[in-house]
Amino acid sequence: WNEIIELFRSGMPLRKHRCRFKSYERCFKASEAVDWLHELLGCNQNFGPEVTRNQTVKLLKKFLKNHVIEDIKGRWGKEDFQDDGHLYRFPPSSPLKPYPKKPSCTKEVIKFPDWNEPKGGTSQEHILVKSVTMNSEMWYKRHSIAIGEVPACKLVYRRQLTQANVEEIWKSITLSRLQKILGLDCLDEVLDTKLVNSKHIVQNAYNVNKQGIVILEDKSKELPHWILSAMKCLANWPSCSDLKQPTYSGFERDVFKTIADYFGQMKEPLLTFHLFDVFVSVLGLLQKHSKVIEALQISCLLLPPENRKKLQLLVRMMARISSNKDLPPLSESVRTKTLMVQAFSRCILCSKEEIDLDELLAAKLVSFLMDNYQEILNIPSSLKASIEQHVVHLQRVQIKYAGADTDATFYAPSFYHQISTDEFESQRANGSQEPLAALLEEIAMNKEISVKDKKKKLKQFQKSYPEVYRIRFPTPEAEALLFPEKNKQKPPILMWALKKPFQPFHRTRSFRM
Repeated sequence: WNEIIELFRSGMPLRKHRCRFKSYERCFKASEAVDWLHELLGCNQNFGPEVTRNQTVKLLKKFLKNHVIEDIKGRWGKEDFQDDGHLYRFPPSSPLKPYPKKPSCTKEVIKFPDWNEPKGGTSQEHILVKSVTMNSEMWYKRHSIAIGEVPACKLVYRRQLTQANVEEIWKSITLSRLQKILGLDCLDEVLDTKLVNSKHIVQNAYNVNKQGIVILEDKSKELPHWILSAMKCLANWPSCSDLKQPTYSGFERDVFKTIADYFGQMKEPLLTFHLFDVFVSVLGLLQKHSKVIEALQISCLLLPPENRKKLQLLVRMMARISSNKDLPPLSESVRTKTLMVQAFSRCILCSKEEIDLDELLAAKLVSFLMDNYQEILNIPSSLKASIEQHVVHLQRVQIKYAGADTDATFYAPSFYHQISTDEFESQRANGSQEPLAALLEEIAMNKEISVKDKKKKLKQFQKSYPEVYRIRFPTPEAEALLFPEKNKQKPPILMWALKKPFQPFHRTRSFRM
């Protein structure tokens, strides 16, 4: 507002005009003002070429109402400015003071963590090592050192992880965690995982400023500066750090309408059509507060960075407006929070095909977002920590013992996706049996589970993979060795127990005979 007024007053050409046989100095025609101001707005980085001539006329109407300009007879205060030949001029002084310029600030460059280099001041001795669940074979190899039998071993150097490797790890673990929270057997029920961009997840997690807002690499996808200024104006009402607010009646409603119109014209909601079913599934967890918070945190990580940033800024503005008691009412008939939900719920969540419950679902989600936006729009710290620890472990040198097929490497959990029956049969027939044999051995040698559970697991394995089971247990005797029968020894008969106490002599019938 103030910047355009300054540029308009200092740059608009003024000259002598005649009207009804009378000359007027230092004035301009309405159409000339529209031409000049429209060109100025189109070249200004805060507005851009998308500004229309009709919008320029509306701005000049605001100028006339607020005495930025006046007609040649000194009249102002009404919005009756037209794109015609009427003459206007500037009043002797501007009604607004110039705003102070923002202090220059250096751009903070967020560097992606280098997994290959340990942090300064740390040594290998102080790196935390995650505990490993070892099988019996590995246990004996490790603990044989304690009794002096050191088996042959070698160091296995891991290959360097590329950026693509790290991104795929993020995608795999993130989707796996989401599937677990939603309690689904398969994410294909609500999401096409092939459309999830792993680069977006990593950028949303690391390219952020101190407030957690995403920093976009492509600046052309940023919100226009005039929309950002309008949102900041209402969010910080009545004080704002970079300008003094004009105080004409209805100004705040004009600003709100401008913001609502901008977001209302988007072709796709901020949460995208692709993720609609995911967010609807999350709504089913509303009774479990901690779970729904984490589910929304992870789901919002899947958004394109430009969508996530717009969502962060919009929801934060909506929450601040709703709780700001100093802001004049934006509607005479509706409460402020209800107005926020009605104005922006459709641009946040809706389906591609119209559904009767769309508006209700969107309103419910947006209301919850406003109440918990500080938690939801942050990075889930536990997820980030576990992934970073996993990536560091993958690059650490490992010890591998001779003859051991497996080591203590952690593999990223993968999310499950549904396959056809033919694919399953093909994989079962052609796939390697070594992992299955290793799994069977783990079950057989596991001493931590009860005999009943072990028998149950072995029976399930035998039913699913009879060939692998037959190789390990070719005869019933081989299987019986896992469950040796305990010899139930009878307690020794004590000699004194055989000796009955002295009883008096009784004459019996057999004795008489």
